[in-house]
Amino acid sequence: MEFAQQVYPSPLGPLTLLSDADAILGLWFADQQHFGAGYDLSSVPVRESTPLRAATAWLGQYFAGERPDPRQVPLHPVVTAFRQRVLAVLETVPYGATITYQEIADRLPGASAAAARAVGGAVGHNPISIIIPCHRVVGRDGSLTGYAGGINRKIALLTLEGHDPERLAHDRI
Repeated sequence: MEFAQQVYPSPLGPLTLLSDADAILGLWFADQQHFGAGYDLSSVPVRESTPLRAATAWLGQYFAGERPDPRQVPLHPVVTAFRQRVLAVLETVPYGATITYQEIADRLPGASAAAARAVGGAVGHNPISIIIPCHRVVGRDGSLTGYAGGINRKIALLTLEGHDPERLAHDRI
């Protein structure tokens, strides 16, 4: 399998993108938790690929305040079957909306009442930040919870999507 990577200079800090020939496999802030998990990025060449071009175009539109369609970027997060199901639910959360861990768990067929905790682990290990919008997940009471890219970036992303930054800052306390 041939990999390619690029660094995208987002307004919130550099984003490293990883792809194979067919899809985006990873998108991480340089200092986020689980950066490059499962990949030896030091051995991946910096070069162009069709998926990387699609993803950087999408990011450019997103950070310009547009609402690009995530389906225009081919994605292939390499995660467990349970995490695939969680990420599939996240992909349905529209721009500007939020969802709770429990609401995600409730959308998983056959999930137990305790599934919200497992959902939290899956969301926290999302390998494709922003395009798979884990930043849209909030606590049961609407409060901000952790974000692998940092809580301030979560606030910035939600603000970009139309949320009131004063309310978000208050909710995180």
